[in-house]
Amino acid sequence: MRPRYSFSSRRTRHLKKISKQREKYPDLLKKIIKDSDIILEVLDARFPEETRNYEIEEEIKKLNEKIIYILNKSDLIMNVKENKSLNPRVLVSCKKRKGIKDLRNLIKKESKKIKKDKVLVGVIGYPNTGKSSLINLLVGKSSAGVGSDAGYTRGIQKLKLSQGIVLLDSPGVIPVKEYSNVNKEIITKHAKVGGRSYSQVKEPEIVVANLIKEYKNVFEKFYNIKTKNNPEILIEELGKRKGFLKKAGKVNEDKTARLILKDWQDGKIKV
Repeated sequence: MRPRYSFSSRRTRHLKKISKQREKYPDLLKKIIKDSDIILEVLDARFPEETRNYEIEEEIKKLNEKIIYILNKSDLIMNVKENKSLNPRVLVSCKKRKGIKDLRNLIKKESKKIKKDKVLVGVIGYPNTGKSSLINLLVGKSSAGVGSDAGYTRGIQKLKLSQGIVLLDSPGVIPVKEYSNVNKEIITKHAKVGGRSYSQVKEPEIVVANLIKEYKNVFEKFYNIKTKNNPEILIEELGKRKGFLKKAGKVNEDKTARLILKDWQDGKIKV
């Protein structure tokens, strides 16, 4: 008789596998940086600074390579703030299919400056910034894997953009110094930018509370609930409205917070 494994033991093995795989990501990223002639750093247009990988940017500068900043999800913002350090940059919305032609033309323009038969263009970025969707639109077909959970792409993929230009896709990678399962500030940041999925966060209530404090008016308007400067009120009232109740009519705060975080990460709540 085959031994039975509990859900918890299967989950533990799964997490260990993810952790082991994640250790390889920085090495893959370094290989892409070393091999590429041009780097596309995909950022979330809502949070460009929070989704920049300064560790990797330093490595790119040491190699004297060209960086093109891609501000994806531009459809989720009202105005783009000026930032002279993000140059050159291209505003893109994979969802609305905007900015792709401009980006493709810029890549070809920069590639012509490089005297090589084959120009390698590395695509890097935080998990869930839309790298794979961007690549699919650039090459005109579903070549790169797309997933709802952070870190879906597992290895390096080589994809032909045009004659003499090849894209190198990589897993979404966060800076090494930001790996943490206990630092609430780092966890909030990753959940905020989608680098850590709403389904992966251990304490979603804390993350949501921090987001509501930062974007109080945005959340109040979206859910039509006044927080009175108390994030717990929004979770409590929304939980009641959705019927997310436990025994004795108590609101299931975990389920409600995950719904709020999902709405945020899905781009339903615009800043």
